[in-house]
Amino acid sequence: MNNSNNQQSQFADPSEIVIQKNLKNNPLLTQQESLEDNFGRHFEYLRLSITDVCNFRCNYCLPDGYECNGERDYLSLNEIQTLVSAFAQLGVKKIRITGGEPGLRKDLTDIIALCKQTEGIEKVALTTNGFNLSRQVEAWANAGLDAINVSMDSLDARMFNSITGHQKHEQILQGLALAEQYGIKQIKVNAVLLKQFNVNQLSDFIAWLKDKSITVRFIELMETGDNAEFFNANHVSGESIKQQLLNTGWLPAFGGKYSGPAQEFYHAEVKGKLGLIMPYSKDFCKSCNRLRVSAQGKLHLCLFAEQGIDIRTYLQVEDIEGTRQALLASMTTKTETHFLHNRETGITKHLAMLGG
Repeated sequence: MNNSNNQQSQFADPSEIVIQKNLKNNPLLTQQESLEDNFGRHFEYLRLSITDVCNFRCNYCLPDGYECNGERDYLSLNEIQTLVSAFAQLGVKKIRITGGEPGLRKDLTDIIALCKQTEGIEKVALTTNGFNLSRQVEAWANAGLDAINVSMDSLDARMFNSITGHQKHEQILQGLALAEQYGIKQIKVNAVLLKQFNVNQLSDFIAWLKDKSITVRFIELMETGDNAEFFNANHVSGESIKQQLLNTGWLPAFGGKYSGPAQEFYHAEVKGKLGLIMPYSKDFCKSCNRLRVSAQGKLHLCLFAEQGIDIRTYLQVEDIEGTRQALLASMTTKTETHFLHNRETGITKHLAMLGG
């Protein structure tokens, strides 16, 4: 591994020190070809944040707007290429590009193409608030984008504005239609469940899905470092929605390859599907199959971990093998579960930090 003898002094947190010890004491890491933790979970899915900036003011995430607290020194295209190549060599086959709002990066189309053209990557997805979806989705599709998740917390324009602080509802609906027109294979809409805002709009979403090949996924509001009061007032268990669905003829749908933690449902009379993401449910982390990297090049083994692990030193010198070995060594430090149920939110101040 390049530069292995002078790295340890640069690492500040315990996880990074453990990784350096693993690298030094286990030369067999160079022979491993997949990412597996101590609990038998395999990781074939990377969520890659390319910016922590967001231009929306969602009440559950950035109600006061984005505040720049440091340099916007985000991963370059060369660094992303090194990172994605290392992950692909370790069996990762799906990349989801996230933010903040990834559409704010002018080179997003290039990043999509880079990921898609990397040997071993089978699926490239994007999560966006959709502010420029109608203008850019054709270019993204041409670059190889396979799937897109668009945040739309309400179908009612006034409620949407109340939640997000923006009047972009109509443009997002137009963008979703264009995404289908330009051949995006998988289109999903994400809606965060909020007791005081949209929890009673299930029937509106079902009616909207009647003739659309789209999946709407309701996400339980998650507590973060900044939103405790809002969380207390607005958290709704997804189990209540699940029971409503099961009681009205909805049936469980089997997840596809590289599926995340959503439980999905279908109905014989509805073209689209509904999904639920319930991080407070029992055994939510048991099927974890994804890792996260921040826009500053830190590996996050969990959205709610206490710290990220800095791997940027390898990325800056285009050291694919060094990155690969650091990723393998990190697996011994991944915990079995998050501790959201104990109201421990880790380093996550708000969801824009890592794209949720």
